[in-house]
Amino acid sequence: MAYVPRWLGGTACYIAFGLGGLLSSLTILPILRFWPGTPQQRIERVQRAVHIMFKGFVKMLTWAGVINVSHGDLGRLRDAKGVIVTANHPTLVDVVVLISLMPNAGCIVKQGLWRNPFLRGVVSCAGYIPNRGAELLLEDCKSVLERGTNLIIFPEGTRTVIGEKVNPFARGAANITLRTRSDLLPVFLKTNTVGLSKQQAWYQLPRRTIGMHIEIGETLPYLRYDACAGGDAKMARQMTRDLENYYKQQLDRYL
Repeated sequence: MAYVPRWLGGTACYIAFGLGGLLSSLTILPILRFWPGTPQQRIERVQRAVHIMFKGFVKMLTWAGVINVSHGDLGRLRDAKGVIVTANHPTLVDVVVLISLMPNAGCIVKQGLWRNPFLRGVVSCAGYIPNRGAELLLEDCKSVLERGTNLIIFPEGTRTVIGEKVNPFARGAANITLRTRSDLLPVFLKTNTVGLSKQQAWYQLPRRTIGMHIEIGETLPYLRYDACAGGDAKMARQMTRDLENYYKQQLDRYL
């Protein structure tokens, strides 16, 4: 019986998230976007508003007993500027949790979200990057990083398969890091129970609260690989292997 109020509360949170995204896309976000100021100031205003809204959503999920987020010192994450933030991807709400902790963050979103009536206004106003092909994507990422916005990337590409520490990493994060000459900051999302995974529908809420502990890793400078011989492809492969092994080692200490 204890699961019933958790399921009802979690479902209400998702409904509130969808309606909130739609209403904010029609009201506050366009006002912030077109309020006088430079293009950079307008985007920063919207990103901060999304940060506040996502922080509220995480508090709602905590109140409903769906998730409980803990962390150590987040100073380096909050102070980061113009870096690529990578994270493993255990749950549906990972990007929401990360943006709730970072007032200065953008991300790459799949094309489907740009057609979603509840979220397309949010992703458009916040200056998020549509996944529209390698060269255009790289240009967009470079522009975002150069203006000081941090870029969140999940190297797994999708949520972690149940039973695995991480999915095999794709080379996208490494390629963007090397070709934009940006440093990379790893973030580890460590959960104590399975829930909100790829193999579960959004309404299949976990039987127990998901405890998510967040840790910040050591910055991985692009210069470490830029100084190596062998070309971009070889450096990207090596960086991807190193990053995947780093995540497995860190998650081994918790799982």
